[in-house]
Amino acid sequence: MRDGRLRRAERRLVIEGPHLLAAALGAGLQPIAVFGTDAALAKPEIRQLIARSGCAPVVLSESAFNAVADAETPVGVAAELAIPELRRKGPAVFLEGVQDAGNVGAIVRSAAAFGAGEVILDRQCADPWSPKVLRAGVGGHFAIGIRQVDDLGGAVAAFSARLLCTVVQGGRPLREVDLSGRIGWAFGAEGAGLSAAVLARGAERVTIPMATGESLNVAAAAAVCLYEAFSRPGG
Repeated sequence: MRDGRLRRAERRLVIEGPHLLAAALGAGLQPIAVFGTDAALAKPEIRQLIARSGCAPVVLSESAFNAVADAETPVGVAAELAIPELRRKGPAVFLEGVQDAGNVGAIVRSAAAFGAGEVILDRQCADPWSPKVLRAGVGGHFAIGIRQVDDLGGAVAAFSARLLCTVVQGGRPLREVDLSGRIGWAFGAEGAGLSAAVLARGAERVTIPMATGESLNVAAAAAVCLYEAFSRPGG
């Protein structure tokens, strides 16, 4: 489903490729339907994946599959799923105005890799369940909770642990920040950063020290922060 409004209304998504299908199955998700081309279904590894899904595949011609696929070079297998509503323990990640799909997907991937429990995004962020974000997430979507909310400020206010707000300059250096206990991270759009409303709710502002004046993009900054918290003793 390429239409974000339809995805939200139907609470369904389409994933493409064997890697995402394997990640979804590994997370215990049951596809509603599986689609494939004759060429894809001829591959033993694809047949094994589909057998695990418990779905009889809908066979499409190459042209029909390519017409509905979002990837530039479709692999020939896709599945329709209900959008999962997962709940996980661990740090929370709040995203404000991060519009680039690749950055949102990369942050989801890092959040899953480094033990975050959920990612909460405002409506100005890229749709977390869009095909481009799903591909960039490389299966991370199926390991953590993901919510896109109308009122990020309300979600931040309801967060019961310490919120660390990342800023390009003027915050406490990351290495000096107390990362013990449950924490939340807030990341804003490149350029604009976090709004004053979100910054006002943060327990502390955090900056990543760098050797040059160039700043990291938001996905790289999130990966650094999440890894730092994950790698410390007790993280």
